Amino acid sequence: MIERRRSRIHGWGVFATGPIPKNRRVIDYAGEKISNQESLKREQRYIRKGHIWCFKLTSRTVIDAGVGGNIARYINHSCRPNCYIHIVDGTIWIRAARTIRRGEELTYNYNTDGEGLIRCRCHPRCQVLL
Repeated sequence: MIERRRSRIHGWGVFATGPIPKNRRVIDYAGEKISNQESLKREQRYIRKGHIWCFKLTSRTVIDAGVGGNIARYINHSCRPNCYIHIVDGTIWIRAARTIRRGEELTYNYNTDGEGLIRCRCHPRCQVLL
């Protein structure tokens, strides 16, 4: 249903290999479950390389896709995404926000606090900081 390929948005991206219906679970955001405190240390390393791979699951727990993650970590941010996040029983699901066409890149809004100082690349004039 999906594959990793080079992206116009940033580095690698994840693309639909066939149509994906609206609200379909596409993939879970896999990785090592760590504390928020540990994630702060790791995020500094990742951000220096231009990546955001730590996803806040709860107020105490983060999923670090840089360790044990799957291709979901390559889904890029967009301010106009075609996917959304749905957390169920400790699993972060990426779901289709609308029908996604074959060959289309999957994106979701990272909803960061902007402290990462990584500029959004969803389109050339976007001024959002992730």
